[in-house]
Amino acid sequence: MAPRTAGPALSPARIRLALLALALGGFGIGSTEFVAMGLLPNMAADLLPHIYATNAAEANAQAGWLISAYALGVVVGAPTIAAAAARWPRKRLLLALLVTFTLGTVAAAVAPTFGLVLIARFIAALPHGAYFGIASLVAASLMGPGKRGRGVAFVLSGLTIANVLGVPVITWVGQQAGWRVAYLAVAGIFALTFIAVLVAVPWQQGNPEATMRRELRAFTRVQVWFALAIGAIGFGGLFAVYTYIAPIVTEVAGLPEWGVPLILVCCGLGMTAGNLAGGAMADRSVKRTMITFFVVLMIALIGIGVLAQSWVALAVGVFLVGGSSAAISPAIQTRLMDVARDSQSIAAALNHSALNIGNSLGAYLGGAAIAAGLGYRAPVWVGLVLSALGLALAIGTFTLDRVRAARGIPLPGHTGGIATTVPTEAV
Repeated sequence: MAPRTAGPALSPARIRLALLALALGGFGIGSTEFVAMGLLPNMAADLLPHIYATNAAEANAQAGWLISAYALGVVVGAPTIAAAAARWPRKRLLLALLVTFTLGTVAAAVAPTFGLVLIARFIAALPHGAYFGIASLVAASLMGPGKRGRGVAFVLSGLTIANVLGVPVITWVGQQAGWRVAYLAVAGIFALTFIAVLVAVPWQQGNPEATMRRELRAFTRVQVWFALAIGAIGFGGLFAVYTYIAPIVTEVAGLPEWGVPLILVCCGLGMTAGNLAGGAMADRSVKRTMITFFVVLMIALIGIGVLAQSWVALAVGVFLVGGSSAAISPAIQTRLMDVARDSQSIAAALNHSALNIGNSLGAYLGGAAIAAGLGYRAPVWVGLVLSALGLALAIGTFTLDRVRAARGIPLPGHTGGIATTVPTEAV
């Protein structure tokens, strides 16, 4: 596709359709990433039958590598694709990423062995961070000035709604028809998103001045590393619990298997509410948003650790864990855009690298605790430690801001070089 000439300004209806198309991609990503948590025992039993027959806990812990492999793919793909393709027209890049999602997810669904599924999940994850990063830049420009956090939250709303509808429904389908059928359904969502983006999202140029060297300059800034560490470590609190939510529901709370999708709905509802609240709050104060919701996350984890034998307490705790984590995400995204300055493409994508390091870290440490014989509550306490470290890092980054302000060094702004005008180019 060649660049198009400017056309009439986009109508509000057209902007809404474009935002919905971008959010549908988030719905697919949320489904492909989180459905593995609910189907973890099913995947372990199918892909690691000999281990599962003798030690189900060990098989579940080893199956957690599938989640870690996906997270590692996000970590590798987000900065690499975002930096290399910063000059690409944004719509063309989004379409290419959606093709990769579709093919990678199909490959995971049909791969015959654990090792091949592991590789397919890594490949399917490569576009994750770049998609969210570029889609966030497009959404922010569609929303207009002063609404950057809400633009980011709108794209992420697809991911959170996936945890209300997509993940529980696809988890149920996987329990009834097999996890491979579940992943074929996810591939169908990505194919549908490709069509929606092709039709609804307006053409936007990439940044013609962008170079890989300039994008990678973000890594020379201390505050960028602080922001990445907050996501990479702090979000381990969510994923240490979420990765092993199925055995927590069945083995600790004592619910039957059909209780897993219901608890996943609670987490998804929390994520949806938290994402909307966090996006609006981040536009007013990134600092207050981060610190407030890290405290809520820690309180919720303590509640689950103590009261998980009660399904009511577990449901409430999971709602709060999902909500507080989702509220922090737009704040980290906005913070990265601020501190990365002119490295906007990579900054927008790096948030998801950081969060998926948290995914991998939480899944690995939680699995290690289970494999060590500490029980299915152990990941909750692992998550609490990781969340506390995330809070400490958040306090540290804003303390550094105060020190720099006292020395007369300009603080990160709230424009961050991001486009804030509504594009006027036709599809």
